[in-house]
Amino acid sequence: MNLGTVLAGQRLRVAFALATLLFGAVLVGGYATAESDATLARSESAAGVESGAGTSDPVVPPRDNITVVGTDSTAFITDDGDGPRKRAELVAFASNGSVYYRNESHTRYWDVDPVDGTNATVEYVYADHLSPADCNSDSVCTRNGIERVNLTTGNVTHIYSRITPGKHSTRWHDADRIGEDRLLVADIAQDRAFVVNTTTEQITWSWDAQTDFDTSSGGPYPEDWTHINDVEYVELEGRETVMVSVRNHDQVVFVDMETGLRENWTLGSDGDHDTLYEQHNPDFIPAERGGPAVLVADSENGRVVEYQRANGSWKQSWEWRDQRLTWPRDADRLPSGHTLITDSNGDRVLEIDRNGSVVWSSTIGFPYESERLGTGDESAGGRSAAALGLPDRTPTAENRSVVGDATTLLPKSVVNSVAYLLPGWVGPVEALAAVGLLGVLVLWAVVEWRRRSFEVHLRWPVQIRNR
Repeated sequence: MNLGTVLAGQRLRVAFALATLLFGAVLVGGYATAESDATLARSESAAGVESGAGTSDPVVPPRDNITVVGTDSTAFITDDGDGPRKRAELVAFASNGSVYYRNESHTRYWDVDPVDGTNATVEYVYADHLSPADCNSDSVCTRNGIERVNLTTGNVTHIYSRITPGKHSTRWHDADRIGEDRLLVADIAQDRAFVVNTTTEQITWSWDAQTDFDTSSGGPYPEDWTHINDVEYVELEGRETVMVSVRNHDQVVFVDMETGLRENWTLGSDGDHDTLYEQHNPDFIPAERGGPAVLVADSENGRVVEYQRANGSWKQSWEWRDQRLTWPRDADRLPSGHTLITDSNGDRVLEIDRNGSVVWSSTIGFPYESERLGTGDESAGGRSAAALGLPDRTPTAENRSVVGDATTLLPKSVVNSVAYLLPGWVGPVEALAAVGLLGVLVLWAVVEWRRRSFEVHLRWPVQIRNR
């Protein structure tokens, strides 16, 4: 082997080493920055500092009540809480941002609702993954339940629970109280919505999606066909109605509790991803507050969007997203006109003002839903975007990054899936650095192997001649 070949090999090694150091530095820097931001956020919360002070909104109401958050966890979370995001929790933040209450006793936390007539009591939906032994079966099962907790005393009261087979796509995500002893439940496991009397535990009303939907559309039947993830009791034209989020059909439907599906009120359609794309937690805003309108976390589209009902059809009336918003799963309009948003893959809960500026945020691992106590259940105290004259807010050419634009070249569902699996501190820059690092290491290994093979090939004839 001549000197030129040796020098070329050394230069190639140096290049690989420098690329490895560069990509590694980006990853270490991203992790360190995330840890620093989290530490600062905890420090500011303890000191009573709220982010967003001095924004353009002249009226920022004091957060004189509790913000409660229920959190999910990623597929990599084990029952011991290992993985890129910690074990799920129900957590309440006081007005200064400090932790007022925390509970980590369940595997998952979903819907959170304030209890009428109380200042600091909520009902929440939980899921517990049970072992085959606990299920008296050869496979796992899940206990889905609703509990009530006084956030001040910590006293927990059992309300209702049922066990479903399996684990994935059988966990209830929402239950709303519609009477002293009546609960409206979104039943993912059986593709239905039902009302149960919690005293007698008898089901008094139900709507089965198979009544109105073809099993050939939506998700895989029966494993995760409709993924009904939210229900809400509404008065629609004087009639008792249930609004249902049929996630895997990209639709929000309205079901008259006596006559069934009201097809002319359906928002979205299966595969119409310009309207909705696997949405979560739609909130109905009635006519007396500027509606009919629906405020919804349009999850796979990475935005919060509102639709106004006019002349018998739905028209988009408002949209909000920023560069960081990844996979929102809840949005509530507050009485002040602000909007409380839960950004699951962004690991944050944030409040935006009427201009769309972030005036408060809190970092929390993989949140599912949040509630500001004292403002009404979900959008119960807020007005429609049309009535408030809220302007759209989306990333512009000026505030987009090169890497952020690069991620838009990929299908949104791919970006969301990758973000779901990765640790929360991994953003677009860190993800590209990880891909680059992996590519460099694989290429380096291939080059070294081929170089070694080439050297052996050269030496073999020489060894034969020397014999």
